[in-house]
Amino acid sequence: MKRSTRLIHLGRPPRTGHGPRTVNHPVVRASTVLFDSTAQMADARRRRDTERLFTYGVRGTPTAFALEDVIADLEGGFGAKLYPSGQAAVAGAMLAFLKPGDHVLVTDSVYQPVRRLFARHLEARGIQVDYYRPDGSDILDLIRPETRLIHAESPGSFTMEMQDIRALADIAHDAGALLSVDNTWASGWAFQPLAHGADLSILAATKYVCGHSDVMMGTVTTTEAHYQTLHDSWLTLGTVVSADDCALALRGVRTLPIRFDAHGRHAMAVANHLAARPEIAAVLYPPREGDAGHALFTRDFTAAAGLMTVAFQADIPRARVEAMVDALELFGIGASWGGFESLALICDLSNRRADADIRPGIHLRLHIGLEDPDDLIADLDAAMLALGG
Repeated sequence: MKRSTRLIHLGRPPRTGHGPRTVNHPVVRASTVLFDSTAQMADARRRRDTERLFTYGVRGTPTAFALEDVIADLEGGFGAKLYPSGQAAVAGAMLAFLKPGDHVLVTDSVYQPVRRLFARHLEARGIQVDYYRPDGSDILDLIRPETRLIHAESPGSFTMEMQDIRALADIAHDAGALLSVDNTWASGWAFQPLAHGADLSILAATKYVCGHSDVMMGTVTTTEAHYQTLHDSWLTLGTVVSADDCALALRGVRTLPIRFDAHGRHAMAVANHLAARPEIAAVLYPPREGDAGHALFTRDFTAAAGLMTVAFQADIPRARVEAMVDALELFGIGASWGGFESLALICDLSNRRADADIRPGIHLRLHIGLEDPDDLIADLDAAMLALGG
């Protein structure tokens, strides 16, 4: 079957032979699970560490199991675990595979809250962290004997650098380390890091997987070799996602292919229009020809998301960019992305180490939603009158 067909049919209620069944998986809310006998409960407890059994809410419900199956297939992995946010998924992956004394390399373009996680929690607990340039040019010089994991993000947050995941996987494995990839931009649909050698693929399912800006969720998908370690850590941490959120994510993921395609088409139209405007110094959008990461994108990705960053000319002050954003009618001002609506957010790049790699000028991240792109372009053009004074 084609991948889009599998997304429609995986994770649905099983056939029982006892009459009709629902199209969507039932929402199974549970903490306590009752057994018919002490022997049945004892048997389930003996088997539950190696089999996925419905024995207690913290271990997952049938609704969560259905979503795990869909995400694992979407990401091309052996198994997936669910977390209450994308940030929690990153933290869960790190805690599963790192211990005090270990060293981790993180892309310098990483999502800011992840940088805070490393600085405030992992480094404080004896896990050493270094940041490598997003192009990977200095990564070999930074690897140590105690390096246990490389964490990549492609494209990078805000600055949209593409990374060669296959090359990073080879470097990690040669060093005896794992490679984890934040795959939220591609959301498993446009790119599968595990197929390119990565060991862990992490999604903020809050974004395109759920798709409607009303659910917080994260996922980590891994290979058979590392699944048990991930599962055991997930269980020990008591990381639970509600059945209601799982049901909303299942509903959202069914339409991921058509939504993702529309976001990409709309974004390309907007990107091409903005690139021609004199106020814009650069449009950072790897799917667009001429972008620094376009060759890697074309080689590895099969579809384009709706997230991009535009860099204004260096002589345009922040106050005017803020006035322009305030003047937008169709773009919401808010964090996150991946929902059906368009969003605008001024970027804070002050935490980046490799400042020389960043084009001067104010950067604005745009998420291009499902509105008609002509309307979005007209809204941007009208708002840009605020840049003049």
